[in-house]
Amino acid sequence: METAPPFSGHVIGLLKAYMQDLVEQAVQDGIATEQFGFSPTPYRPHDAISDLLALLDDRIESEGIQVGLSETFLHSMWSLCDEVAPHVYERVWMEENINGEQQGIGKAKTREMTYRVLIEVIERRSR
Repeated sequence: METAPPFSGHVIGLLKAYMQDLVEQAVQDGIATEQFGFSPTPYRPHDAISDLLALLDDRIESEGIQVGLSETFLHSMWSLCDEVAPHVYERVWMEENINGEQQGIGKAKTREMTYRVLIEVIERRSR
């Protein structure tokens, strides 16, 4: 399996901003869902990773070169996510169960935890 190259501090900063945007969007989605009386749908770390990769694809197409993302960045992120997904899923599951969450932790918290673990891995590899 191919290992993703280390990312620059600039790229890690962009990733953190994009991830925060996704977490904030999930918070707003949760508020809207609750206000309209709907039940939240199950949301897992693989959903959070898929949403991140979709956002990155859109951002690379719309602003990639202008913000310093290479054409190979999405492939690198995809490879990294495929490689570390089992570790991410396990860490999120452990944190969820340590906190005694019986019904899941919701979209925003799942994204927050998933992206935190991804950033930890990326920063460790980019030292």
